[in-house]
Amino acid sequence: KHSQCNTARSISGLPAGPYRSVNCIDRLVLTLHQGVDTLDKVFEYAASHFPNRDCLGTRELLSEEDEVQPNGKVFKKVILGQYKWLTYEEAFNESRFFGSGLAALGQEPKCNIAIFCETRAEWIVTAQACFMYNFPLVTLYSTLGGPAIAHGLNETEVTHIITSKDLLQSRLKAILLDVPRLRHIIIVDSKPTNCVFYLFVYIAVIMYTSGSTGIPKGVMISHSNLIAGITGMAERIPNLDENDTYIGYLPLAHVLELSAELVCISHGCRIGYSSPQTLADQSTKIKKGSKGDTSMLKPTLMAAVPEIMDRIYKNVMTKVDEMSRLQRSLFILAYNYKMEQISKGYGTPLCDRLVFHKVRSLLGGNTRILLSGGAPLSPATQRFMNICFCCPVGQGYGLTETCGAGTISDMWDYSTGRVGAPLVCSDITLKDWEEGGYHSTDKPNPRGEILIGGPNVTMGYYKNHTKNQDDFFVDEKGQRWFCTGDIGEFHPDGCLKIIDRKKDLVKLQAGEYVSLGKVEAVLKNCPLIDNICAYANSDQSYVIGFVVPNQKQLTTLAVQRGVPGSLEELCNSTDMEFEVLRVITEAAIADKLERFEIPKKIRLSAEPWTPETGLVTDAFKLKRKELKTHYQDDIERMYGGK
Repeated sequence: KHSQCNTARSISGLPAGPYRSVNCIDRLVLTLHQGVDTLDKVFEYAASHFPNRDCLGTRELLSEEDEVQPNGKVFKKVILGQYKWLTYEEAFNESRFFGSGLAALGQEPKCNIAIFCETRAEWIVTAQACFMYNFPLVTLYSTLGGPAIAHGLNETEVTHIITSKDLLQSRLKAILLDVPRLRHIIIVDSKPTNCVFYLFVYIAVIMYTSGSTGIPKGVMISHSNLIAGITGMAERIPNLDENDTYIGYLPLAHVLELSAELVCISHGCRIGYSSPQTLADQSTKIKKGSKGDTSMLKPTLMAAVPEIMDRIYKNVMTKVDEMSRLQRSLFILAYNYKMEQISKGYGTPLCDRLVFHKVRSLLGGNTRILLSGGAPLSPATQRFMNICFCCPVGQGYGLTETCGAGTISDMWDYSTGRVGAPLVCSDITLKDWEEGGYHSTDKPNPRGEILIGGPNVTMGYYKNHTKNQDDFFVDEKGQRWFCTGDIGEFHPDGCLKIIDRKKDLVKLQAGEYVSLGKVEAVLKNCPLIDNICAYANSDQSYVIGFVVPNQKQLTTLAVQRGVPGSLEELCNSTDMEFEVLRVITEAAIADKLERFEIPKKIRLSAEPWTPETGLVTDAFKLKRKELKTHYQDDIERMYGGK
């Protein structure tokens, strides 16, 4: 049975902090292993300790076919074979050869080189080659638009880029003329070989954040930053060792995925590659009747952004709705019983075997830990994952600017909405924010802007002096700090909860402050809502919202209310807007939102928001500026009283 123990405390004794993990009260932890202080040494350590163990795995493509849908659209379907593995020794040698090949092509040490590629084994091999050879690696999301890619490549002055055939065709070709310095394009879809020499490196990566506002910013990450970050993360994953298998499918250009994979490599785990389209048996690209990646790989560890877990949650709940009455009653009974048992710290082996093993098998049946990051996870979804997947969900909080490291919740902490205690590599302080009314003296818990300090705090933004002075500072002890712009509160046991964001605060006409993020977090729990963007204008007296409704729930509601029409027609129907608004208002009141925080008008959208539409980032965070532009006419209509 697990009890709530103290996980962190304020080392100054003041409510503002700094808070530090009780496992490193005297000083923050810098490295995993003595003397392993650069990323190439981390890889070398793994290759010498686990030479013959599987390192990077990729499924064979057996066949590919076009499947015509009833509406005439064509979907690509694939049949994939077994995972084929590179051992640690082979992967290490490939990286060495590739690095030497890049050097032979004229890539100079300490000169930036770019990778623009999907998540796959070649990405990590490339990264490791660059770490060995002192080539600072510039990473770009594969869903960035042309101008943003050109901006990143020009700002970092790269001459060599590593990419895939697909991305060269679909994204790079169009902007080649806008990137005059680019001399070599290396395609990863064939095998390079050569020989090697070795150099020490300072910046390891310049990672472009997809930024929810404006042009992307390049974050300069040193070797020691990443090593401190992965050391902090690894300490929170119980019994992590070479028997673990991790499934990699999130963008490697995202700090969450890159650090998760580096954590795995440093412990000799297997990494099997996948993609959101081939993850499970039901995924879009997997041909009916053939196996998705989780079924083949049976991973023990998996990272997921809340968006993906919300999707799994809604899919399973839809299936539960379709069960016979008896089956459904059994499922709900087991669900509620298990919720009660785990909150007391007990297991439910019988329920797991009889009821939940089917849901668990969606992710391969062997998951022992799910890591969540990138955005807040709703309490309902977190509880669902704990119960149905029979494994703890570790919720983490961090930013590109802190190497993804900051906090990770204790695996046995089943309370929802908290992101855990500071990692052993970080201190966290709360800074008063007058305007928002948050203070470290607040009762019952100290509140304020979250500042993260420690060896994982990066070197700043590339060529952006002003922003560096605004967001980073060094204290009198020489420790680097980053001001996150997020608002948090510390609980008595040393756990942090994110409660607001500075950028999301809007002042209404009558002077009330509305946190758009808070409104969205509350309303996202409503089963009728797949996604929502709250919007408010300072010269208006009320909040409005753009809503991506859940297709199934919306159709059911329409049938109940006798409103006919296709999804498109329902979304354009004022009757349905009114009906959905009623449901939203009830949910908001039940969740204790203030009257002025509840949207008074909404616009329903039949199109989901994906990174491809440019309305959300790769981590599915809302791009408020783009959403505002996209719905400009609707904003005018909703505020113009039309």
